[in-house]
Amino acid sequence: MGRQNKSTNATSQGKQHFSHPHILKPIVNPPETLTCNACEQPNNNKPNFHGCNSCQYFLHDNCFNAPRFLNHSSHPSHPLTLHQIPSYSSRSYTCKACGSAGNGFCFSCAACGFDIHLQCASSPSSILVNNHPHQLELHFGSPYEDKNSKYNCDMCKVIMNKDDWLYYCAGCDFGSHLRCAITNPEVCVFPKQQCPIPNSNPNPSQNSNSNLNPNAAVEMINSVNAAHEQLIAAQIRAQFVALGQEAALDLI
Repeated sequence: MGRQNKSTNATSQGKQHFSHPHILKPIVNPPETLTCNACEQPNNNKPNFHGCNSCQYFLHDNCFNAPRFLNHSSHPSHPLTLHQIPSYSSRSYTCKACGSAGNGFCFSCAACGFDIHLQCASSPSSILVNNHPHQLELHFGSPYEDKNSKYNCDMCKVIMNKDDWLYYCAGCDFGSHLRCAITNPEVCVFPKQQCPIPNSNPNPSQNSNSNLNPNAAVEMINSVNAAHEQLIAAQIRAQFVALGQEAALDLI
């Protein structure tokens, strides 16, 4: 008889997020002073926000949509888990990417004590900057064979920490801090975890992509990724149970 579902009608006006007990609603024309509780970055470019005005809790849309689990090439040993609050007693962490402290959300591997900011985790693999004519590639530490070599940031001239990530042009030996290369760090849209599409063409001389519909390929990748993410979540839960890490399991 046209009766509407109240829960569906309520959630259509906002979204639920694991980090907050209330529905987060879109913020219309957010002020420049608004700061995201996840990445701790201000509203520099007036991006979209979701928030709870009564609790003064706000998230950039990209931070809101960050995945709970992330396979990141900087830490291939284990998947990273998104935490709202650092699990350390100090309630803070040191980002392994940029070396600075953080109190907001982080991608973390509890087994290895590995933590990185959301905006660092979403750093693009390559960028162009005004100070250099070539593309800079993202490196997860010193680009030199001798890992004890000291080197300066070619943008701010400060000696860099050999363990910090950097953007680097190997041809010109030009390197830069993340913060110098990206002056207004923001959390980018996290891509779905890439899964290879099996090559059904046994003849390597033929182009396997010639008859592949792009839309069909995207749908195939997304469907595989969804199942893959569910499998990763299940595996991590099993690992937490086996290791007796009840606190981490509660977060999941």
